[in-house]
Amino acid sequence: MNEKRFTVLDLINIDLNNYNALNLRCLGGRKGLGREIRVMDLNRPGLTLSGFFDSFAFERIQLFGKGESRYLEKLAVEGNLESIQQLFTYPIPCCIFSHGLLPECRFFEMAEKAQCPILQTELSSTEIHVRLMRLLSDIFAPTQDIHGNLVEVYGLGILLLGDSGVGKSETALDLIKRGHRLVADDVVNIHCVNGNILLGSGANKIIGHHMEIRGIGIINVTHLFGVGAIRERKQIQLVANLEEWDAKKNYDRFGEDEQYMELLGVNIPKVDIPVRPGRNVPIIIETAAMNERLKQMGYNAAKEFNQNILKWIESDPVRSVYFGSEDII
Repeated sequence: MNEKRFTVLDLINIDLNNYNALNLRCLGGRKGLGREIRVMDLNRPGLTLSGFFDSFAFERIQLFGKGESRYLEKLAVEGNLESIQQLFTYPIPCCIFSHGLLPECRFFEMAEKAQCPILQTELSSTEIHVRLMRLLSDIFAPTQDIHGNLVEVYGLGILLLGDSGVGKSETALDLIKRGHRLVADDVVNIHCVNGNILLGSGANKIIGHHMEIRGIGIINVTHLFGVGAIRERKQIQLVANLEEWDAKKNYDRFGEDEQYMELLGVNIPKVDIPVRPGRNVPIIIETAAMNERLKQMGYNAAKEFNQNILKWIESDPVRSVYFGSEDII
């Protein structure tokens, strides 16, 4: 797993799309922009400003909305600044004012003295909270780099694993030619989001969507097949383990035994696909993808086949053949 160091300056400079943009700007406390954000949560410090510091979540980003801002003005008018002074004795990562609000002057002065960054956004308190939680859940999600290929086949994210030289990249290339999409080649970076969703992407964005094909070298999938043949990230929903055909191994022929692979504490359905000359592995993977989608929709072909066999065995014609006409009373 990888541990990231994420600072307030990183929060300001992070490049996000329009629907995720935070629109943050620093109003003061610039000397504290190097402070680390270590917790994936926010705190509304209303109770703290009233003087209640028990269980104060100081390690979180402090979000000030309209209510907190009005309360700061009330404290300033009354000259009751003790709670604000005590607030800045804690190592707060930063304070964010929503709705384009400006902090009260005395509050701003104390923040500057404590070198606590004061940030402002035009977004509402609810919207900045949602966007920050979405960002922080991604930043602090457990991650792991794994050697393999990630492709999207019929809308399903399939992680191709196997020993070096077994044909992972060649299989992925054949799938791309058949209209499917490449997410990552060689090294896949996996994020665990919400504790049960694995999102895979290329470990290196600079060289992403390039593939190494033995005998040809490095190819650019985007230039060869177009932007429709790639995507930046995809949820991993199936693991396809490619392995050299072993005549001594007893491969599953009916699909009744479900296999799983644990990645970052999440169990992902897994299929072992033996590779040997004459086997069309891309078609097998396409079939595995469609079969897995049917399972997610509640249909299991192996179970239905087993139930049909049992019904056939229990049927009258079969019993007649087995027992013989003289045994039937």
